Amino acid sequence: MTRIKQAVVTLSCVCLLGAGFVMPAQAALIGSEQVVRSDSAVRSKIDSWLARDEIRSALAARGVDRAELQARVAALGDDEARDLAARIDQLPAGGDGGEVLGILFAVFVILLITDILGLTKVFPFTRPIRR
Repeated sequence: MTRIKQAVVTLSCVCLLGAGFVMPAQAALIGSEQVVRSDSAVRSKIDSWLARDEIRSALAARGVDRAELQARVAALGDDEARDLAARIDQLPAGGDGGEVLGILFAVFVILLITDILGLTKVFPFTRPIRR
């Protein structure tokens, strides 16, 4: 029992001593122009991807209205838009379409979640949780 107490005390001392060390940190200011530029680049990448003929035809085959889709993409938060743009970047240039279906599925899930949250009304089979 005393060995366990001694080990706990030693570990506690080491942790307390380690907490006293100051770790270097760096900070830099980010201009609002840089943030706006990066967000607009992400949005334009998503818009140009959705403007491709094969994407439009795949979405139309699944019954997704283009105007509603663009409204939902515009309603995406900054983090969600960056995530979607990153997924688009991961697609191969001449892929077999499996990844495209994954992206379309991700867009569908995002649209479904916004429907359930009551932010939009695209799918008739959902009930919003907000009233």
